[in-house]
Amino acid sequence: MEAYEGFASLYDVFMEEIDYPAWVKYIIESWKKLGKNPENVIDLGCGTGNITIPLAKTGCTIIGVDISQEMLAEAQRKAISEGVSIPFFCQDMVELELPYQVDCVLSLCDSLNYLTEEGELSAAFSAIKKHLSPQGLFLFDMNTEYKFKEALGDKTYAAMTEDAAYFWENSYDEEEGINEYYVSFFKKQKNKDTYERIEEYHYEKAFSIEEVESCLEENGFVLLNVYDGYSFERAKGDSQRYFFVAQLKEEK
Repeated sequence: MEAYEGFASLYDVFMEEIDYPAWVKYIIESWKKLGKNPENVIDLGCGTGNITIPLAKTGCTIIGVDISQEMLAEAQRKAISEGVSIPFFCQDMVELELPYQVDCVLSLCDSLNYLTEEGELSAAFSAIKKHLSPQGLFLFDMNTEYKFKEALGDKTYAAMTEDAAYFWENSYDEEEGINEYYVSFFKKQKNKDTYERIEEYHYEKAFSIEEVESCLEENGFVLLNVYDGYSFERAKGDSQRYFFVAQLKEEK
């Protein structure tokens, strides 16, 4: 099963704790700090469009890309209901192939952590480079090893609404640097008193700042900053999320 196939329709319900408006504001502030005003953007791993749609409303031309057709269906439904026109594409970021070149690529909500196989991160960076205009920006976040080990660890989480519930178990393999998420959720069936149970396994890999920077440099990027989450403070040892700001090197 592709990531978030069954969970797509419930994703926004159980992600209410994420302050997406603050994230959008942070991205715009990041552009201003860099003296940039991107006219066109790719939101890579856009999910249900919680960043894509608000950015489209600011006036920039934005393209949403995700590996899950079900998540994109939710994003398209939301975009239509909010009166914005956004092209959405179902593609794997490792094999990104679009007829666009943009000023900025975003990849948020730990999408890049899902690249767990050897060479996949570099392949994604290479594909992203091909879609950026000269000195284009690449902004992305990643969950950290500290978060996998200390915050998530081998813990179990649960949440419930009137019509749905989920149980989320974590298991971190320090040797492999892989965090396994087992998600079991229950969705009330329409006009019935029964619930559908869906199970998914998700895997995320921990990358050090040094690994990411090396991979960026190999693919023609320069790392400008690494922040502690969605702040403008430097990343530190107990950061649970890194926010990377990179730019294509100027060709000589």
